[in-house]
Amino acid sequence: MASSLSLSQAISFRTSPSHVYSNSRLPPSSLSLSSSSSSYLKSSASVSLSTRFLSSSHSNLGLISRAPVRAASVDTLEKTTDATLFEKSVNTIRFLAIDAVEKAKSGHPGLPMGCAPMGQILYDEIMRYNPKNPYWFNRDRFVLSAGHGCMLLYALLHLAGYDSVQEEDLKSFRQWGSRTPGHPENFETPGIEVTTGPLGQGIANAVGLALAERHLAARFNKPDLEIVDHYTYVIMGDGCQMEGVSNEACSLAGHWGLGKLIAFYDDNHISIDGDTEIAFTEDVNKRFEALGWHVIWVKNGNTGYDEIRAAIKEAKAVKDRPSLIKVTTTIGFGSPNKANSHSVHGSALGAKEVDATRKNLGWPYEPFHVPEDVKKHWSWHISEGAALEAQWKAKFAEYENKYKDEAAELKSIINGEFPAGWEKVLPTYTPDSPADATRNLSQQCLNALAKVLPGFLGGSADLASSNMTLMKMFGNFQKDTPEERNLRFGVREHGMGSICNGIVLHSPGMIPYCATFFVFTDYMRAAIRMAALSQAPVIYVMTHDSIGLGEDGPTHQPIEHLASLRAMPNLLMLRPADGTETAGAYKIAILNRKRPSILALSRQKLSQLGGTSVEGVERGGYIISDNSSGNKPDVILMGTGSELEIAANAADELRKEGKAVRVVSLVSWELFEEQPDSYKESVLPSAVSARVSIEAGSTFGWLKFIGSRGKAIGIDRFGVSAPAGRIYQELGITKEAVIEAAKSFF
Repeated sequence: MASSLSLSQAISFRTSPSHVYSNSRLPPSSLSLSSSSSSYLKSSASVSLSTRFLSSSHSNLGLISRAPVRAASVDTLEKTTDATLFEKSVNTIRFLAIDAVEKAKSGHPGLPMGCAPMGQILYDEIMRYNPKNPYWFNRDRFVLSAGHGCMLLYALLHLAGYDSVQEEDLKSFRQWGSRTPGHPENFETPGIEVTTGPLGQGIANAVGLALAERHLAARFNKPDLEIVDHYTYVIMGDGCQMEGVSNEACSLAGHWGLGKLIAFYDDNHISIDGDTEIAFTEDVNKRFEALGWHVIWVKNGNTGYDEIRAAIKEAKAVKDRPSLIKVTTTIGFGSPNKANSHSVHGSALGAKEVDATRKNLGWPYEPFHVPEDVKKHWSWHISEGAALEAQWKAKFAEYENKYKDEAAELKSIINGEFPAGWEKVLPTYTPDSPADATRNLSQQCLNALAKVLPGFLGGSADLASSNMTLMKMFGNFQKDTPEERNLRFGVREHGMGSICNGIVLHSPGMIPYCATFFVFTDYMRAAIRMAALSQAPVIYVMTHDSIGLGEDGPTHQPIEHLASLRAMPNLLMLRPADGTETAGAYKIAILNRKRPSILALSRQKLSQLGGTSVEGVERGGYIISDNSSGNKPDVILMGTGSELEIAANAADELRKEGKAVRVVSLVSWELFEEQPDSYKESVLPSAVSARVSIEAGSTFGWLKFIGSRGKAIGIDRFGVSAPAGRIYQELGITKEAVIEAAKSFF
């Protein structure tokens, strides 16, 4: 029966609650494609048909291809009634936002009041989604880049029937333990695609979401079965336009021709400090045209509903370019005394102005009230969403029957279930293997992984030949070759990081990596922080990790970066010392699906050390050599990356003098801290206070491992331009310095 139903027929049926996916808080990886849609469709056939308000002028635009089939006994609403209900629904969105901000005494009511028509049209007429399964793969994605206006999104999710935003959630806006925090958070509220806090991040994330759709569609769609087909919609504001990251990302979106990316620019001319005339007077339309976007201007975003609809229709007809729809709105629309002013941007209206706004817009209801006719109208999305997903599942079953191998790969990407034994492809090394830079060893690892992980893709910020990040078996992802997996980001570190956040949050099995010199994490720090906050497991391949890069000098030598990034919550900082530890770092980065990882890699050649292990890397810190007994060494030497070899060589010299020396690799402080106390004691016994650390970076943070009596050898100053060997010698990052520090304890 499923295959015989047309789309418009399938979605016109209501479904009973027992056939609706209800657990919206399940993680994406728990979703299954195996369930059949037939039970849903069979149970729906005998249930009454549903209607949706569509005025004749709206339906003539042809925007809503999934308009329901109406039974002859169901009367179509008159246009005037439709218009009245539409206005009431828009005002419902406005007042849910107003009331939530007012109750919290904190928030940004202006954007939701001005953007309510856009939100209404998108969520009620245009977008395809399933409220009872926010993680349905082929849903349209929506990103509120201007995340401060998040009550717009919470109101829309509430009306559409998402379990994650109930009335009580609206009433607890911005409060402790709330699922409606002050900016959208994907890990907190199902239905939120990405975490948008700092302005500009959201539009860049959306470019990543659109890239993922374009890539997967090119790889998996067949002439007879288009299995990947969804849009990414964004609302961005003046602040997003001003942030440089948005220009970096939008430049790439235009270059790549991401035709299923449609961004709405809320052109309200107001930022926190006042009218944007004080700082922002560029012609945004011309800039986006120059970036390769299709640009449309809706001059009346307040009441020009058909203009908005027509703009979306036009944008969807453009297949080879992303579209920017500039929508001129009034911030705080409806507020008689604060509209079109910065006073409505970032603070509650106040009780007096709320009452005035209610009178001005003719809203007689109590706070948080959703009128019954609005509620009834929006409830249709629950059955519609279930039907859309059911139809897609039926199509996927047909796809799986015809294209078994492709279906298996796509399912792996959708569910995040990697092939059994994937880690066995990682290369192995012994002390007899030739010395090499860990950036080169990294390339061996990522090329091995690319063969077995379908969602593995990535690239560099114009440094692929130096970061060693090209996958040799694939070409470049470009406008005409979107099926390829090497991403060329150009010199755009910040945009690169934020785009990768969007890619990885598209589907659990997407595994993006991005690369640059370690020092340039400064340029993408905001994106890295958002990945850590968003639980987005991007892999950052950062080469030239120390003074070992030599002659480029202090501008390129990352002295403080290890300490800085170790301070960031939910981020794995890994600095491998050789090939074995590099392979282990990749294994850890792939396995950790709720946090990003940074691999800090060397430019200079390093020896393959005895005693290193993948299992040790998984512990974060472990013993690579030890000639002591009873867990009582005379001294413990600790190091990471290129300096672990220095510690090992110093230990050899000290042992010749009869000393019991333990050498410990602390490849990942975060992983080591997560180990049981008993394990940490076995590696760093508390009774042994003679400890020396060595690392070609800031000594900040080492105190917790070396203790108050320990010695930290590092660099608490900027670097210098000279050959690497000379710099190490002059700055005291040497075997001799370690031996001297160790002997100070004897």
